[in-house]
Amino acid sequence: MGIRGPLHPEEDYQATPLGSSGKPCNLHRHTHWPIRNIKHDSMFCMTIIKWSCFFFLSYLKEEPRLDVLINNAGIFQCPYMKTEDGFEMQFGVNHLGHFLLTNLLLGLLKNSAPSRIVVVSSKLYKYGEINFEDLNSEISYNKSFCYSRSKLANILFARELARRLEGTGVTVNSLHPGIVRTNLGRYVNIPLLAKPLFNLVSWAFFKTPLEGAKTSVYLASSPDVEGVSGKYFGDCKEEELLPKAMDDLVARKLWDISEVMVGLLK
Repeated sequence: MGIRGPLHPEEDYQATPLGSSGKPCNLHRHTHWPIRNIKHDSMFCMTIIKWSCFFFLSYLKEEPRLDVLINNAGIFQCPYMKTEDGFEMQFGVNHLGHFLLTNLLLGLLKNSAPSRIVVVSSKLYKYGEINFEDLNSEISYNKSFCYSRSKLANILFARELARRLEGTGVTVNSLHPGIVRTNLGRYVNIPLLAKPLFNLVSWAFFKTPLEGAKTSVYLASSPDVEGVSGKYFGDCKEEELLPKAMDDLVARKLWDISEVMVGLLK
């Protein structure tokens, strides 16, 4: 987690073009700020609750304010496994970890308003469903479905949080970063003979990490989206959602159950 603080006058910055539109993303003014890291490690993937509390307390000790929170942790189509908290790994890391950490930091975000929360989702949310009878995949597990479900949960969480934060000066938006060349797909098994072709395709068509981060940075810093909340973006543009991602009743039920699962409500 990089922590930045202003030390020098601001300078204008404009992102390079994204997507097929050819239009640049107008980002917030760029400043040469130092970055200081708060220690974190793979403990997040194993102990969601302990890591979130650890980060929260560490941050409070070091920082008096929080202007932007970007929820970007993720795991993709892993074999069935659980965190030490007992959560199915994809639902735990991709949704519950973000849910808990954001709620712990809400007081600081409100006190720092105007502030922003950005939730990284995926277009694969379209293939997910929220099955409240088996959120932890105890009955059945399909790694692709469970990833899509966690990404749908990201959007429902962001929309419900935006509703709850109306009038506070804190905005919440979610996004699809695109297909990015990272190690997120390390659990995807590609046949040995197909790997050269896959590598060629990824280098030709996948986004670089810098390109993949641009919509997150745009939502975190651009004056273009000042005051915008509860929306979903791709390539720095607002996109329409499927009806299931705009179901307020499901979003509220998911919120209530998530509160119980992470121990915010008993």
